[in-house]
Amino acid sequence: MMILVAFTVLMGLLALAIPVAAAMGILALVLAYLYSPLPLILAAGEITWSASTSFILSAVPFFVLLGEILLRSGIAERMYAALTHWVSWLPGGLMHSNIAACAMFAATSGSSVATAATIGTVAVEQIEKNKYHEPLFLGSLASGGTLGILIPPSINLIVYGVLTETSIPQLYLAGFIPGLLLAALFSLTILFACMLRPAWGGVPFKTNWAARWRSLPDLVPPIVIFLLVVGSIYAGLATPTEAAGMGVIGGLVIAGMKKRLSFAMLRDCLEGTMKTSAMIVAIVVGAYFLNFVITNIGLTQKVNSTITELGLSPQMTLLAIIIFYLVLGCFMETLSMMVATVPITATIMVNMGYDSVWYGILIVVLIETAMITPPVGINLYVIQGLRKRGHLHEVMAGATPFVVTLLMMIGLLVLFPGLALWLPRIMSGR
Repeated sequence: MMILVAFTVLMGLLALAIPVAAAMGILALVLAYLYSPLPLILAAGEITWSASTSFILSAVPFFVLLGEILLRSGIAERMYAALTHWVSWLPGGLMHSNIAACAMFAATSGSSVATAATIGTVAVEQIEKNKYHEPLFLGSLASGGTLGILIPPSINLIVYGVLTETSIPQLYLAGFIPGLLLAALFSLTILFACMLRPAWGGVPFKTNWAARWRSLPDLVPPIVIFLLVVGSIYAGLATPTEAAGMGVIGGLVIAGMKKRLSFAMLRDCLEGTMKTSAMIVAIVVGAYFLNFVITNIGLTQKVNSTITELGLSPQMTLLAIIIFYLVLGCFMETLSMMVATVPITATIMVNMGYDSVWYGILIVVLIETAMITPPVGINLYVIQGLRKRGHLHEVMAGATPFVVTLLMMIGLLVLFPGLALWLPRIMSGR
């Protein structure tokens, strides 16, 4: 009954278009009023303060700012142009550049929405220019953008690490192989589609080795920032938060060297960062208070005991949780879905013997799937907004093959957990 009440109230609030952060706060108050003998609302101030002043979560606005700098300084645009010379010879042409550019940008930004918006801004004009099959081209941008939360550095992996007290460097290591494999699978999806329907691949992109070599300097800035951020973490020189700050400094230095650093650019970067960061922190604060309430009213323990009493095997429980996230992802915004459910589901899975690092990667891939699953898939709306014409259902249709690819990736992670765990074990000497 407690679970039913919680789910009904939350879905009702979201159906009324109440912001997610407020919906979780209201749900926490309702549950506290109905089921707690203590005035749990008195703890709201302390929880808000501790959540919003968390040192590790302060990395989030740094990564958001870094993505804004890369977009507004033109670094992302030049990176995309350079990659077209190296991967667009494949059937599907610039759609492979979309995936490659999203993967490279993901290695510096940490956000799926920022990745989709940045690469989409640069690429969407190529559809008519080169006569691509529009739905598939748009689908490649929406799905490629999801790589932003899997390939390190990742904002969602930071949030997962904070919620479950899992090592963030270990999570970052675990994200490398699945992230690169998923990018390769996305490209194979495009390749297969364009081999079946050659006309979908548009006008073949023409280049030569001289142009390829000339484009290499434009790939250096994102690689430098990636090495600065991720390299400093694994060299033991910086925490994830400090590394994010170093990335911002590196982005500003590169923008200055490219003569793209200006007061107007900085103002736009800071404004975009404040809007996005405020939304993320508000959701996290609401989720922290909700988690505090459901723990104190015993909902977490009740869910655990209910799952145990069902007598399901660990494999069946895992399957049930995967289906749960696939369904919930159709109706709930991804970050709020993660922070509202992970403290419960992670506890269940770890108690059943699953590795917390592996489960973090699985959760992120499930969230990636939700990002391109209608009707709430946020990346679908981002790409449609950049397109500024046509109907959303065309973006949805183009993303459908990539949803199948993500389901394949989920299956591979379940069958071969070493895809996520091999690199962390090697680096830790286990």
